[in-house]
Amino acid sequence: MVRFGKKLQAHQVEGWHCYYIDYKMMKKKVNLFARSLRDYPSERRHILKEFSRILDDQIEKTVLFMLEQQGHLASRIEKLGEERASLQDAPEISRVCVLCEKYREVGWDLLKLIKFVDINAIGIRKILKKFDKRIGYGFTDYYVRTRSNHPYSQLQQVFKHVGIGAVVGAISRNLVELQHRQGSYLSIYDQPSVITKEPVIESIEAAVDKITHTTSLIEFVGTHALIIQEEIPALEEEQVEDKEYHLQSLLLNLVNAFLYMVNTYIVVPTADDYAISLGAAATVCGVIIGSMAVAQVFSSVYFSAWSNKSYYQPLIFSSIVLLIGNLLYACAFDLDSITILLIGRLLCGLGSARAVNRRYISDCVPLKNRMQASASFVSASALGMACGPALAGLLQTNFKFYIFSINQNTSPGWVMGFTWLIYLVWLLISFKEPVREPEVPHRGESSDVVSILNIENGNAQPLLQTDLEEIQEAEDDDLDVNVSEKSAEESRKPATSFRSAYRLLTPSVKVQLLIYFMLKYAMEILLAESSVVTSYYFNWTTSHIAIFLSLLGITVLPVNIAIGSYIGNIFEDRQILLASQITLLIGILMSFNITVTYTIPQYVISALITFISAEVLEGVNLSLLSQVMSSRLARGTFNGGLLSTEAGTLARVAADGTITAVGYLGESMLLNITLIPSFLICIISIIATFFTYNSMY
Repeated sequence: MVRFGKKLQAHQVEGWHCYYIDYKMMKKKVNLFARSLRDYPSERRHILKEFSRILDDQIEKTVLFMLEQQGHLASRIEKLGEERASLQDAPEISRVCVLCEKYREVGWDLLKLIKFVDINAIGIRKILKKFDKRIGYGFTDYYVRTRSNHPYSQLQQVFKHVGIGAVVGAISRNLVELQHRQGSYLSIYDQPSVITKEPVIESIEAAVDKITHTTSLIEFVGTHALIIQEEIPALEEEQVEDKEYHLQSLLLNLVNAFLYMVNTYIVVPTADDYAISLGAAATVCGVIIGSMAVAQVFSSVYFSAWSNKSYYQPLIFSSIVLLIGNLLYACAFDLDSITILLIGRLLCGLGSARAVNRRYISDCVPLKNRMQASASFVSASALGMACGPALAGLLQTNFKFYIFSINQNTSPGWVMGFTWLIYLVWLLISFKEPVREPEVPHRGESSDVVSILNIENGNAQPLLQTDLEEIQEAEDDDLDVNVSEKSAEESRKPATSFRSAYRLLTPSVKVQLLIYFMLKYAMEILLAESSVVTSYYFNWTTSHIAIFLSLLGITVLPVNIAIGSYIGNIFEDRQILLASQITLLIGILMSFNITVTYTIPQYVISALITFISAEVLEGVNLSLLSQVMSSRLARGTFNGGLLSTEAGTLARVAADGTITAVGYLGESMLLNITLIPSFLICIISIIATFFTYNSMY
């Protein structure tokens, strides 16, 4: 992988080199300041002031050049406007075509300017992150707070440039009117539905959306999968993304994700009744539901590692284990064994192949189709979450088939077992294992093999002694230390353990993972104890609970549409992040039973506020995570998707364990006591967000 500094240089527009931020110089300054601070700790204040001045100068240089170029583009458009005015009376087709081509040339030059701004914005983010990491001080928080909120902010010009939008509008309007209206009809402002299919306009809009983090619904939903992209895309000659992929194999991965979520939530409405029928307390439903999450903590790791070598084999294994697990869950009723039931649910958790589903999309789907595939993965999961309880509500049967009991408690196991059997047959017939690229040996493999490969490739060179700690801290283009190419390459490889992955997390990313833990905990408390709480307070039947949970699940996609298409393009991600946490806290507070009579409206409204707030929070949090998490966590076993999955799964385990533990105090105490941890964790996450707010930039 090309180092960031080299990528930045390779993507620079010819003739504009001196106007980019001097990333290499600033990186050297950071290393120099870090060494100076180790020797002279009292110099911290001077170092902060000096680096602030250096960065201010670099940003000012970039912003002034950007404004100068915008002026040149505006001047060219003004001259073209005069030329266009001369065509109003007697437009000639040939002159119109020439004028359209001139507008396109302005558009392509504007695209160069947008990419210029984008590269500099990425460089600023990375140098701020590097400074925080090397100096051990929250400089980013200070710098963004003081620069972005100032009325003369130049930092805002880089990240929130308004002038570019006006230039895009001018080019679009004139091209549309020249091509379709010839100046005698309404403009694009009068008829917003009128758009131009010009490639240059589409490229400009995509570039502007990227730099301003404007998202479409597909992009917003797709980021929920947390498939991390490189900050700077590979050069055209480096891209090998045009390879074909097997559509039916992708479909099988999406169906696997859907069925697994159905399998997870289909037992929620009946888990308490099943526990009672086997002689256990109703609150043991927490263990029944949570045992699947316990096993998923481990399955996520080995499936992620397995997917480094194969996708077909782990999917086969997953289907077989889920088939067996569901059959055991169903047979537990006739065997009168809570142990068999729990073993069945544990096996279902061990069959969780979501890490494989995510890795297949990341590794095998071309870049141009990856966001749509990611959005499909998230949508399939959300649909499964809604369909699970709904299906349980429909399975209200009670009869014997030979020696097997088919009732509302066992039907979910029989139905899902049969479904996984059909899926397994489809998988065996239709899945196609993709061809893998030859792997380069990683650290830890035989040094003889590495040496032979180096000699064969002409790469043999002596290894220099280096500071191991500095190499381990290196990220993409990190420290400018005196290391060999091989050592530098080692420092940019994917994380090889949870510990090394944790070292790549910045404070803001750690807070976002805490937020993810918090929202999953709150959602699991709400969903897992719903059957017990509603039965105790309102005497709801299984059908009532199934309808209630299905309605909650159905809100997922409308919420994503609202955030991804509208709200997310009006407010910053970090603003929505904070607001949704506060709303979630309000929902939790409203859920407490502090009156003599606990009413259905109070429960339903508070549950809707809690669930919808958590959904908004999850979408925005993962969208933000996909932007700020290290690109080294895009690859390998211990990737960003695995970290988020583990955080969410641990939250579910903790929540289900809480429900079961509190159950010993009685059902009357269940609601209030289980809400207390949700309330406290939510407050902690809000405070942590305030402390890292300006780092989420």
